[in-house]
Amino acid sequence: MFDYDKWQEIFGTIRKNKLRTFLTLLGIACGMFMLVLLLGAGNSFRDGVMKDFNFATNSGFLWGRRTTISYNGFQPGKRVEFDNSDTRMLWSRVPEMKYLAPRNSLGSAMTIYKDKSASFEVFGDYPDYNKIEIKNIPIGRFINEKDIEHHRKVAVIGAGVVKQLFGDEKDPIGEFITINKVNFRVVGIIKPTRNGGDVQSESSVHVPFTTFQKAFNFGDGVGWYGYSVESDADLSIIEPKILNLLKEKNNVHPLDEDAVGHFNLQAEYDEINGLFDGLTYFTWFVGISTLFAGIIGISNIMLIIVKERTKEIGIRKAMGATPASIVSLIIQESVFLTLVGGYFALICGLGLLELIGAIMPEDGDMPFTAPTIDAAIVLGALGILVLGGAIAGILPARKAAAVSPIEAIRVDG
Repeated sequence: MFDYDKWQEIFGTIRKNKLRTFLTLLGIACGMFMLVLLLGAGNSFRDGVMKDFNFATNSGFLWGRRTTISYNGFQPGKRVEFDNSDTRMLWSRVPEMKYLAPRNSLGSAMTIYKDKSASFEVFGDYPDYNKIEIKNIPIGRFINEKDIEHHRKVAVIGAGVVKQLFGDEKDPIGEFITINKVNFRVVGIIKPTRNGGDVQSESSVHVPFTTFQKAFNFGDGVGWYGYSVESDADLSIIEPKILNLLKEKNNVHPLDEDAVGHFNLQAEYDEINGLFDGLTYFTWFVGISTLFAGIIGISNIMLIIVKERTKEIGIRKAMGATPASIVSLIIQESVFLTLVGGYFALICGLGLLELIGAIMPEDGDMPFTAPTIDAAIVLGALGILVLGGAIAGILPARKAAAVSPIEAIRVDG
């Protein structure tokens, strides 16, 4: 229930001690303002780094190397070479597999358009590869299943290829380029996710995997694999299973760790996330420590207020005020001061983050995005303020409740 007399007393105390109240609120405000800015900056850095992490987080890569242990009559040094039968085996024996993309590469190959030519990396790819390493294709499309099925001679080219072969004015979609005397029709253009980003995508050409094998005499060979597992599968468990299957299929000793190369992107992603989680915890520690210092200041001020109002409190108790009413008055004033200082700083901090976000360029080389804070964090910060204000008022409130009316009246006012 709203108690007008209590609020009148609270505002009366504030009016009598304007400077002291302002300095007290400033201590709380500094802590909250610092917490908001640090959290916003941390989120900006995290999102900026993650926006260019254009790989599926539960993905990895596999490639053949040379054996180091003799096995089944094969001496060390045998080259492990994958083929289409490995692809079929992985699909049939790894139910957790979500995407599997066999890949081949010609390396640097001469690519020709009319009277212009340049060397670019040429890849044979499956549609699934664009779900493992997500490409930015604003114009046209990536390779699709019909391209694979019908061995279509189509190509997806990087923005760097467009610039060197077609210039800035010519639209390359539908045009034909020649690679090793084989003509391919351009169906899509890959652009980097940001300026100075994925250089390989800018200077690469992607053609259907089946067409690549046939056009460039690769037989059924597979250079390496990109793959991704289901979201509820643990890649750290699935990866050893895949490696063991490939070793078994290719007559490799089970203990030969070097015969099949592998790279786990989930582990790298978890490391990056762990780094940012540590940064977030540190931010909370610094912010809450600063808030705690402000709360101690509130508590000290409330002790002074209780001392100054000892006679008044004694009179209230002599007139029948209960200890609970005295405690609620002090805690109410403490929570109010804490909330006012913290809420003002919260609004200022959020406003500053919005201003920074508004003036930041949308596309840039810096690994930052517009700083943001989740609504849950804002509500949590307000909850911390209420709790902190209540804690700050407990000791002064208990001291006030313990005041003896007779001794309080004797105090010189």
